[in-house]
Amino acid sequence: MLRFVKYFLLPFLVIVAVGIAIAGKRGDLSRRPPIEVFPDMDRQLKLRPQEPNAFFANRVSSQPHPVGTIARSRPIPTAAGAVYPFEDAPVNTGRIPGTTNFVELNPMALTAAFLARGQERYNIHCAPCHSQVADGNGITKKYGMAATANLHDKRIVLMPDGELFHVASNGKGLMQGYASQITVEDRWAIVAYLRALQLARLGTLDDVPEVQRGTLTR
Repeated sequence: MLRFVKYFLLPFLVIVAVGIAIAGKRGDLSRRPPIEVFPDMDRQLKLRPQEPNAFFANRVSSQPHPVGTIARSRPIPTAAGAVYPFEDAPVNTGRIPGTTNFVELNPMALTAAFLARGQERYNIHCAPCHSQVADGNGITKKYGMAATANLHDKRIVLMPDGELFHVASNGKGLMQGYASQITVEDRWAIVAYLRALQLARLGTLDDVPEVQRGTLTR
């Protein structure tokens, strides 16, 4: 017992007392800088924007990005003109600016190439669940995912284009949002292609221009 007190307990108490005398206890106020046993990330080797830095030849921390590596403020071409990603515009939100109402029509210029792009993106991202004809009988249904919407349902057909864009961007129900995987332009292209699928399924002869009706076969 005496050995324990002499060789362990007394040195331990001395170390604790010295530590408290130097560092103080939790809650103490001091004008001296704190002792950092584990500085973690308090002190970082990093470049501060707009600060001089001797590492680079031009002695500036904020270096320009290499050409072609990062897209910054790239305008999105629309039927009404170019729109930047940071603007409160229908092409970015699917809504009428300053309101919570969805826009009725696709703001992008509808061309054959745009629809072809929508078909490609739809078949990659949407067809596995909704099927290539958008009836909700995709491959995932064979593996037990039964709650997949039929995109030809009347409630979906009657949705404004902006609402379809909003759902594609942010998801709904069990469906995840695809804003991080699909670009703004491609989401609108998917909406346009979906409208083409719906028209092909639900359209009538009256929807076909008269000059092209003779080319149709039963």
